Amino acid sequence: MSRADTRMKVFGAAVALIAEQGYSATTVDAIAERAGVAKGTVFYNFGSKEGLFGALLEHSIGKLAEALSEAAVGSTALERLDAVVLGQLRFFEQYGPFARVLLAEMWRTAWQEAVAQLRARALGVYAEVLRQAADSGEVRADLDVETAATAIFGMVLTVSIERRVMHPERLLEETHATLVELLHGRVR
Repeated sequence: MSRADTRMKVFGAAVALIAEQGYSATTVDAIAERAGVAKGTVFYNFGSKEGLFGALLEHSIGKLAEALSEAAVGSTALERLDAVVLGQLRFFEQYGPFARVLLAEMWRTAWQEAVAQLRARALGVYAEVLRQAADSGEVRADLDVETAATAIFGMVLTVSIERRVMHPERLLEETHATLVELLHGRVR
């Protein structure tokens, strides 16, 4: 198995365990056992539990930012905004445990670099689309795009988790339609 494959196995085990029991309660022993690797392999690849979590956040935020960027298509800025919301819903549908980890764990002071990366890369996609919408007159010109980007991202993250836990039968498209209706009513 390649080093990249090993890292992905460890990431998968770590995110699942942290989503289930929280960062503090998750041990390197448990991560190694779940990943099917030796504890030393975790330390060899990441140096420490903190190093592992930092690398996990960096990797996952990169994947999220890429998914949001790829989703930002449409002929108008509002269509691109709607598409980014759907892209985020789909990403968290596929990576549900990461959504829970993101909501619960990454806002600690120790992970400020990851928060900055999330703001620049993932929330940056929302901010750029909102800036384009303001410039084109599709939304209010005085819209605080940075705050709006954070609010939209947080809303979609929370709704994604709630849908998976409380309403798994609800179609993703129904959830998207509700979010888009709320957004269009507030940003115009």
